[in-house]
Amino acid sequence: MKSIDTKTLRWLLPYFAASRGLWIAAALATVISSLTDPMLPALMKQLLDNGFDSGGFPLWAVPLAVLILFGVRGTAGFLADLALARITQDGLLAMRRDMFGRLLDARFGLFKEQNATTLSNTVVYEVQNGATMLTNALIALLKDALTAVALLGYLIYLNWKLTLIVFVIVPGVAVIMRTLSKRLYRLARSTQTAVNDLAYVVEENVLAVRVVRLHGAEAEQMKRFTGLSGMLRRLSLKSAAASAAITPLTHMLAAGALSAVICIALWENRSSGALTVGGFAAFISALLMMISPIKKLSEAASPIARGLAAVQRGIDLIEGTPAETQGSHDPGRARGEISFDNVSVVYEADAAPALDGVSLSIQPGQIVALVGPSGSGKTTLANLLPRFVSPTGGSVSLDGHDVSTWNLNALRRQFALVSQDVVMFNDTLAYNITMGGPVDKARLLECVEAANLQDLVQGLPQGLDTVTGHNATALSGGQRQRLAIARALYKDSPVLILDEATSALDTVSERLVQQALQRLMAGRTTLIIAHRLSTIEHADRVVVLDRGRIAESGTHRELLDRGGLYSKLHLLQFGTA
Repeated sequence: MKSIDTKTLRWLLPYFAASRGLWIAAALATVISSLTDPMLPALMKQLLDNGFDSGGFPLWAVPLAVLILFGVRGTAGFLADLALARITQDGLLAMRRDMFGRLLDARFGLFKEQNATTLSNTVVYEVQNGATMLTNALIALLKDALTAVALLGYLIYLNWKLTLIVFVIVPGVAVIMRTLSKRLYRLARSTQTAVNDLAYVVEENVLAVRVVRLHGAEAEQMKRFTGLSGMLRRLSLKSAAASAAITPLTHMLAAGALSAVICIALWENRSSGALTVGGFAAFISALLMMISPIKKLSEAASPIARGLAAVQRGIDLIEGTPAETQGSHDPGRARGEISFDNVSVVYEADAAPALDGVSLSIQPGQIVALVGPSGSGKTTLANLLPRFVSPTGGSVSLDGHDVSTWNLNALRRQFALVSQDVVMFNDTLAYNITMGGPVDKARLLECVEAANLQDLVQGLPQGLDTVTGHNATALSGGQRQRLAIARALYKDSPVLILDEATSALDTVSERLVQQALQRLMAGRTTLIIAHRLSTIEHADRVVVLDRGRIAESGTHRELLDRGGLYSKLHLLQFGTA
């Protein structure tokens, strides 16, 4: 097991140390609870030595003392647990907010490096488990240390010679705990990875349920799931075996020490008679009670280290993931003049560039279509504008200002996107159109009508207040596309990006969507990414991309007459130029 990372603990301190009063309350309650432990064998000593004599203490004192003792112990434990829960949840709330905030402003490379399952597990589960483990371990460390010290002090008070035997147990238990804790830590890290892998398989199969069933891949996916489940089962059994071995080994050491104490105590008592029955019973009781805190202290580093390992992903997310850089330019509403100047984009050093020296100027209000074979760089070019992708070389400008100098919020206000992959939130139709912005009811209804959604809204019992469900899967493809158009209309940005907005629609749905798109494009600078050339014949200019470069540019008619790549693509789709 690796040593406890004090640097990480210091990093976590601001999140969990903010409630200083709660920490003090938890510590005080723990101290009180720990000090009640040696009182139990002390009470037993008095009961055995004096309780059976006729002139001993009154009978009512016994239940009263027991009730007071356990009342104080229980109240202190309750208050400590309550304060600890508040500390944990307050720290988790602050840490989760920072983690989610980093997800919202992180560079887009993060989402290529880590999948959605891993990120959601990090934010929701791993940090929860790790923080809970850490705070519980730290307060338990304090409690067990105080309990052990209190019991040890009482043992010394009773018989310091016999107490020396206790020190035989400590190194033995420490060796056992250290050896098994190393194994438990390695297994915990492996289990964490196995859980993430298994969750990812479940997510993949939920998202791709139609593809799996269509291709009859259920058996293969079950085999894949079973294999990962089996690995997780094996790791869990190994962890259980390592954990289960701790108790019997510790108990054997305790049994050896206890046997030695009993033999020595009996021998000593027969020689001098100094040890009373009550004193002997109190000593044995305190000795047995010491086993538990010694055991927990010896393995305290393990839950702390496991907790730190669990929250490490969260720390890496906040500290190791850079936020997007941005400038300060914010002119309000842009005119929509776009310029690409010798732009290149390289995703991987050993791969061909996605864009290679592309230069293109687009005037305000102009409709420009981007066409070309798959992988030619169309979507990459459009993604440069809202800075979803950063250029490796060259510059991208909006209204004469490089997009890197813009304030990001101001820059992204200038763009509305309608793509073939429509993403909806599990909220109302109104929220999915306004995206949580101020709701102007009249304007919202105008956008619904302009997007040809009025029939859908009128047919729903709660209208715009109807919850769409997970990603609005109850809606048809055409309805989802028109909902995305209504969202773009409501945003009212000067630049519109249409990325295969009608690629997967039937004829009726496409007609309704095209009508809505015509209204949406009016007066806006528009970039249309399309494979279906019939949808871009009305464009002011068609730019043909091939292997990251502009192959040709012109109007639909000019490109057909030129007989180049555009003409060939048109011929493939329609059989005639």
